[in-house]
Amino acid sequence: MIRKAALLAALLAFTVVATAPGAAATKSAKASRQTMAVSISSISPQVPTAQTDVIKFTGTLRNDSGTPQTGLRVRLRYTPQKFADRVTMATFQTDQNPATLPFRASASSFMDIPALAAGAQARWEFTATPVQLGYPSFGVYPVAVEVLQNGLQIMAPQRTYLTYAPPTVPKLPRNRLAIALPVIDQPRRGTDRDAKSGAPLFVDDKLSQSINGKGRLADIARIAQSAPESVTWFVESSLLDDLDAMKNKYRVKVKKDESQEKPANAEAATWLTTMRTALASSPVVSVPYADPDVAALAHQGLDSQTSRAIELGRQRAAALLQREVKTNVNWPPAGMLDADALDLLSVSKDKVDTVLLNSTNLPPQPAVPFTPDAASTIDSVNGPVTALVADAELSKLFEPAAPTSVLLSTQRFIAETAMITGEAGQTSPRSIVIAPSRRWDPNPTLVNALLKTAKKLPWLQLTSLESIKPTKLSVPRAGLTYTDQDRKEELTAKYLGPVKEVAAKAQLTSRITEAKTPSSFDAAVLRLTSSAWRNSTRAGRAVTNQVSAAVTDQTEKIEITGSGPNRTRTLAGSSGVVPISVKNELGVQIALYIDVTSNNPELLQVNFAQKEPMTIGPRQSGMVQVPMNAAPGTSGDATVTVQLKTSDGQPYSKPQRLTIRTTGYTGIASVIVGAALTVMLAAVVMRVVRRRSERKLAHAAKTRENQIV
Repeated sequence: MIRKAALLAALLAFTVVATAPGAAATKSAKASRQTMAVSISSISPQVPTAQTDVIKFTGTLRNDSGTPQTGLRVRLRYTPQKFADRVTMATFQTDQNPATLPFRASASSFMDIPALAAGAQARWEFTATPVQLGYPSFGVYPVAVEVLQNGLQIMAPQRTYLTYAPPTVPKLPRNRLAIALPVIDQPRRGTDRDAKSGAPLFVDDKLSQSINGKGRLADIARIAQSAPESVTWFVESSLLDDLDAMKNKYRVKVKKDESQEKPANAEAATWLTTMRTALASSPVVSVPYADPDVAALAHQGLDSQTSRAIELGRQRAAALLQREVKTNVNWPPAGMLDADALDLLSVSKDKVDTVLLNSTNLPPQPAVPFTPDAASTIDSVNGPVTALVADAELSKLFEPAAPTSVLLSTQRFIAETAMITGEAGQTSPRSIVIAPSRRWDPNPTLVNALLKTAKKLPWLQLTSLESIKPTKLSVPRAGLTYTDQDRKEELTAKYLGPVKEVAAKAQLTSRITEAKTPSSFDAAVLRLTSSAWRNSTRAGRAVTNQVSAAVTDQTEKIEITGSGPNRTRTLAGSSGVVPISVKNELGVQIALYIDVTSNNPELLQVNFAQKEPMTIGPRQSGMVQVPMNAAPGTSGDATVTVQLKTSDGQPYSKPQRLTIRTTGYTGIASVIVGAALTVMLAAVVMRVVRRRSERKLAHAAKTRENQIV
């Protein structure tokens, strides 16, 4: 019994000693798991084309554990089985389950790093060939780089793709790729100019930050300078307008009624010149001025704003870029439209015949196991419209949600486009469209790398967006899919209600002019409808109030003089005329009608019909004589309402009420007769008194003469 107990104790001791190194290694591995960082710097060539091509992998391993680490190895994992479809590719990219890693660990593609000091970084490098990796044919294959310590994996491997593209029979179809890049910001001005100084007035000074250094717009300009000429640019002209205004002194609101002067911004002029030069040979589409929320305008009864935005966008973009721009292609906010918005675009003055949409807005029906052709046709109230659907995965690569490696994004781009080309059943070229979100914040290094890669891949042909048309390869689509959630994303009726009122008042400032030129507030009103306010309605309301105050101030420069509750006009008799004067403080000639209505027809009747509109010169006044008739035998105060109207009959500003003091004919006659009798009686009395005085004086003089004699 004692001997058995001693033997058991010895076995336990041996077990502890035997397992201690492994336990120590496991503990060390866990300690290193979150403190070692591996990255892939290059894969060359990015696309091997022969079995014997030597593929060189390089990268770095950094020790962030705080203590020296030993026994490290960087190794390639692979599988000879290529991806079956793009869905499987996407799963591989996001899955962190070790079980989904390529199952083979290379016995030759590795590098040992014996020791790595705390905080130190080591460069690693190894090679492989398609024949070693067992790649049989064209396709996209998963690979991963893992880090081992003492034979144990200590961190999540870095996953990526390797595209093998040997010559094929028949040759691979060359898909046509169109890339659309936006140059869109949010409105930075309410009214065009400060009412006091006349200088451009901005709600903030964020544009000056965006065009400097590594600002968002500065990055876009860098991309434009090196992008292929086939890239289609969507330019929003209110942004160009704002930058053009910044070339001279401008003001920025700092408080409700205060603004601060800013010096002329030289960078704004430089940015405009850079973009003008960079886009000189590229297709340019003008986004409707201020990028309005077209769907919301269609749903809230602001139909006319869309057509005006397209027209003004074309005019301003053409002037500031000094070239022609297209407006027949529309890219709605978020790439989402419903039938109402589509109809509104199709009947605009500058007709829209092509729309660029999000893939969820126009899904295939039924669903297809391959990437459908980007082009399709949808019906509008004004005939068929071409719909171009952007590829969601490829578009995301141009603006990753988190910082990412340029190399890994490029490898993913190569893999995605190769997979589309190699999808089962494809024998003819298809069309692909890429479109990042409209207010993207791009990484120029990444975007330029993707554009450069797209240009040289043998299975892609870069082309302009407008060149893509529906073909026999187009798949059936479900029609415009617009959900309740999409509707909730729009500018609301609560937000657009005041905007609608401001828009109506602003239009009157144009209709009252004799020339009927477009309203000077058109641009300001369109900025209120911008889709940029979807996520910042509070800021949008503040700008709306600013524009509303400016429009009111403008309309009040035309007024009826002498109106008001304490200003009474007198009608001298049972009938007569009352003069009504209108003052024009605008710098343009106006044409208007004056409508006068009695509020007390039992006392006063108005008979006034203006056949032609009255014109009033700039900073002048005009007058009309309005015939009025008082009811016989009556007297007292009556009121009339005076409404100014535009030459097309639209009421202008608020109606004014005038008080008219009336007297009946009999009363007036009595007054006149009584006054005349009084005057006559006074004259007779004065004559009698004067004669008596003369007689007394004569008698007194004669008496004095007699006394002297």
